[in-house]
Amino acid sequence: MSHASQGEEPAPPPARTTPSWAGGAEPDPRRWWGLVVIAIAQLMVVLDATIVNIALPSAQRELGMSDANRQWVITAYTLAFGGLLLLGGRIADLVGRKKTFMIGLVGFAVASGLGGAATGSWLLFGARALQGAFGALLAPSALSLLTTTFTIGKERSKAFGIYGAIAGGGAAIGLIAGGLLTEYLDWRWCLYVNIPIAVIALIGAAAFLQDTPERGRVHLDIRGVALGCGGLVAIVYGCSEAKPRGWGDGLVIGLLVGGVMLLAVFAWWQTRARHPLLPLHIVRDRNRGGAFLTMALAVIALFGMFLFLTYYFQTVLGYSPVKAGLAFLPMVAAIVVGSTQISARLLHLLPPRFLMVPGALLASAGLFTLTFLTAEPAYVAHVLPAELLVGLGMGLTFMPVMATATTGVAPYDSGVTSATVNTAQQVGGSIGTALLNTIATSTSAAYIAGQVAEVARRSGARGLTPAVRDGIMKDGVVHGFTVAIGVGSAIMLMAALVAGLLVNGRAPQYGPVPATDSAKSGDAV
Repeated sequence: MSHASQGEEPAPPPARTTPSWAGGAEPDPRRWWGLVVIAIAQLMVVLDATIVNIALPSAQRELGMSDANRQWVITAYTLAFGGLLLLGGRIADLVGRKKTFMIGLVGFAVASGLGGAATGSWLLFGARALQGAFGALLAPSALSLLTTTFTIGKERSKAFGIYGAIAGGGAAIGLIAGGLLTEYLDWRWCLYVNIPIAVIALIGAAAFLQDTPERGRVHLDIRGVALGCGGLVAIVYGCSEAKPRGWGDGLVIGLLVGGVMLLAVFAWWQTRARHPLLPLHIVRDRNRGGAFLTMALAVIALFGMFLFLTYYFQTVLGYSPVKAGLAFLPMVAAIVVGSTQISARLLHLLPPRFLMVPGALLASAGLFTLTFLTAEPAYVAHVLPAELLVGLGMGLTFMPVMATATTGVAPYDSGVTSATVNTAQQVGGSIGTALLNTIATSTSAAYIAGQVAEVARRSGARGLTPAVRDGIMKDGVVHGFTVAIGVGSAIMLMAALVAGLLVNGRAPQYGPVPATDSAKSGDAV
């Protein structure tokens, strides 16, 4: 059989359009319940990256964490999750997607319970690292199950619309949930809440998910695991350390340079390994590579926005944690509409870039709107329109990006391909948070110093009253936010450009994936 990527002339659709795991002539009627299970699990993983943020001050006070160490509540999770995704994806291909999915659920629930019951800071850090490790099993197996379950045009579009809404809105939902749980229960419930969610998903997985492992086709590349995971860990850790240390710090530079070098050696090794961890035809495909890069750039731009708006709501506007979380609801609603009502209805009719490019442009316009924020309350005038634009843009972008990245991949490569999508999202989020936060803090500091000097020159020391100082501080913080979000808007424009230039596939024709997808490139899998 011939391989047909999205950039090539599509072959006529096969006569049988049954999902790859279904044994009969008709699609399994339980597949939509399976989608519910996958969506629940994916939501748990995505929101856990942000749900702890609002709870962090309470956890720090109760467990006696130092300011220097508190970042490890976030960093331990992102390091393990981002660094182990490629390994998790290949394990899913090796032992079976459903089995890996269920192991990930159990491990994630146990780790969440340990974190919620933590009596000391280091136990919490360790539990968060375990969460990240099991999340690295869970996320790629969830996306690969979705990919191999839904192969028919309209059904696949609808399924990816729901999945894209979760991927785009999960971070905002995490902020909402974190605020509610912290204010009305306790910070520990930001971790405990995962246990009932995982139990429900586990029962649903046993009942509704089906999978046929590609036995004998997949092997584990140990050297590739060491090089690839080591490089990703170094880059994610370097980005996390750039936030408190600055980009010019020796440790940060060493981690970033070392990570890039490890990934370069990893890429070289993948051309020679008999059973590569990441077969290079997966990233060489023009449409797939363009989707990966579009995802990374979009997330770089967006993650800084979530961070800045959270601080803006609470420190500048004085919102409570619950009110700050609820302020993100319009964005979540717009993401759902963009993914499920627009993208899902159009993806099987239009080339993917016809959705990605307008989506990225809308998100860029929404981010640009936020550059006009001031220290005065401006939720309705500036924040709400920006949230709606960004939400619609994310819904239009993320869903076709994920569908494009996983189209035309053989079942035995679906796990590692799904892991690569998640890796682009995770690394982009780490870079975006560190880069935009550095820009914001340095710009704020320069603005505040300049304004203090100007007031002192005009009015002397007596002019710097507490009220004046507070006003300068607020203005400085908002100024830093707006400059950083302006950079994010420009990066989102780059995502639109990449999608327009690289993703040239036609409206996808879905059907069972040929077994020769990997073989065409000459890679032994």
